[in-house]
Amino acid sequence: MTEPSISTTSAPDALQVSGGKTAPVTCYIRTLNEERRIGEVIRAARQVVDEVVLVDCGSTDKTLEIAAAEGAKVVKQAWLGNGAQKRVGEDAAKHDWLLDLDADEIVTPELAEAIGAVFESGPTASIYEVPLVTVPPIGKPWKNFKIAWRRKLYNRTTVRIPDSKVWDQFDVPAGERVRRINKPLLHYSFANIEHVVTKMNKVSSTRARESKLKSFPGTVLRVWFGFPSYFIKEYFFRGLIRGGTYGFAFAMTMSFARWMRDVKMYERHMLMRRESKGGQQ
Repeated sequence: MTEPSISTTSAPDALQVSGGKTAPVTCYIRTLNEERRIGEVIRAARQVVDEVVLVDCGSTDKTLEIAAAEGAKVVKQAWLGNGAQKRVGEDAAKHDWLLDLDADEIVTPELAEAIGAVFESGPTASIYEVPLVTVPPIGKPWKNFKIAWRRKLYNRTTVRIPDSKVWDQFDVPAGERVRRINKPLLHYSFANIEHVVTKMNKVSSTRARESKLKSFPGTVLRVWFGFPSYFIKEYFFRGLIRGGTYGFAFAMTMSFARWMRDVKMYERHMLMRRESKGGQQ
């Protein structure tokens, strides 16, 4: 693992929480060519956090220039994997309390105020989760469906992101309490359906390659019959039926992305079988 390089700039005055002080929290963000929204992400986070750290793996656009203008600390680190990259952010933080954001997630004023209130009164847990609200490129935020609760605010002395190439969400340690902050974190996760397909193609490849290999019979069954169940889960159980035509299109796209992981896992099985036979077709 190469040592990350770190640069800092003097921060402009941060927006304040209701008590007049930012919370003793570091927000870390993984970046790669995120000029589209990174300035807004940093400014929104600084409504409440004391420090913002970018872990950048080689941006060639204006990401670093924008981050410098917003007063963020930049850690340059070649890509280590989903979880391992976040751990670089954890290690670079000056505070033990951390806010884990992606470069397309916006802290709403309501969420900033609620986080500030947690620290004004004193945290009653080491892990807090918030509702992640998808903002589609067409239409209003999906505030009443497709809600994903994510453990975004946590104390690194209690739990750390796994040092993994694939997984970047931690399991809750036994006996630890998780509290909820029921104020929205807006997720501008895609610019259009093409963006979703490109993003999910990369994710499915990584997970099929790095995850524990499922059984061959189970993988074959998923390839043949998995897609309908994935669609039912997305469209009905996760509420995308309420998103109209665009909700239907998104459900189909996400279901296909999940199915691609199965197909790529199947290909992995077949390559292993070929290699076990001495490379014969």
